[in-house]
Amino acid sequence: MSEMLSKLIVDKLLKNKIQIKKNFELSINKIGVRYCYIDELLPNEIVDKISIAFPRYESMRHLKSFKEDKFTSKSFDNFDPILKDITFAIQNEEVIKIISEITGIPNQIADPTLYAGGLSIMVKNSFLNPHIDNSHDGDRTMYRTLNLLYYVSKEWKLENGGNLELWNKTVNKHITIESKFNRLVLMETNPWSWHSVNKVRVEKVRNCISNYYFSKSSPLDYNYFHVTSFSARPEEKIKAFQYFLDNNIRKLIRYVFPKGLGKKDIYNSKNQN
Repeated sequence: MSEMLSKLIVDKLLKNKIQIKKNFELSINKIGVRYCYIDELLPNEIVDKISIAFPRYESMRHLKSFKEDKFTSKSFDNFDPILKDITFAIQNEEVIKIISEITGIPNQIADPTLYAGGLSIMVKNSFLNPHIDNSHDGDRTMYRTLNLLYYVSKEWKLENGGNLELWNKTVNKHITIESKFNRLVLMETNPWSWHSVNKVRVEKVRNCISNYYFSKSSPLDYNYFHVTSFSARPEEKIKAFQYFLDNNIRKLIRYVFPKGLGKKDIYNSKNQN
């Protein structure tokens, strides 16, 4: 099944490659981060099955703090195989090759451990505040280069909330990308690729499949490192210091312990949340 899904993705990308590449290149003028999205990635009847196969959010890991509120899981062995198939179809070598040609980012590879990737669900009042992702993988041997988000909630509307937001470098201006059903979003990751998800406003679930690509080469012309760092929204003036303090504490921890503390949340064939 995964090979079939990969082929369908490859065919879709090849058919629209020139326009997708153009959209990715020109997007830098909108907010300072390159991105694009591909609608109707797969036949709707397949995506319906993917959406229905999503587990109940109560069975997933709940990440809740002043920075975020969402449910995640990598426990594919407990779920319908189609969820694993579509997740790793996006990591297929041919898919990566074409996406690398579209983005112009060289030497990209998939992450079979799904470090920070996997399934995610948002329900009413779920959110994810503006942040930049950790610059590297868990072992700090590879740079994170691309964030790939595949949305599979049928009939999702912009007014539902739960949509991706891309911010400028100073986090005072953003654009919104609807979490539209059967839409794959590609977003470059770098030291200023601030992004967030606005609060879900309805009694529905927003399902997403997340992947990241990595590279041993810096996507910029220099070496850099940063931890996942959050920012207050422009209207959250009082919380700004809280984010500042949290970011600096985690920076200090990674300075003392370069590979971090605790067990990494990664996927393997026996992974259980």
